[in-house]
Amino acid sequence: MLASGAKDETIARELGLSERTLRRRSSALLARLGAANRFQAGVQAARRGWI
Repeated sequence: MLASGAKDETIARELGLSERTLRRRSSALLARLGAANRFQAGVQAARRGWI
């Protein structure tokens, strides 16, 4: 959903999370991937075979 450009509000609603929880998890994911933004996170995730 991040890769498709969906807004945090939409993603949170689809996953049954609060926006704050989604942002916290997204931030942790970007840090784990060493990415500065969602696009970079998508590239790194693809390189690692996560998606």
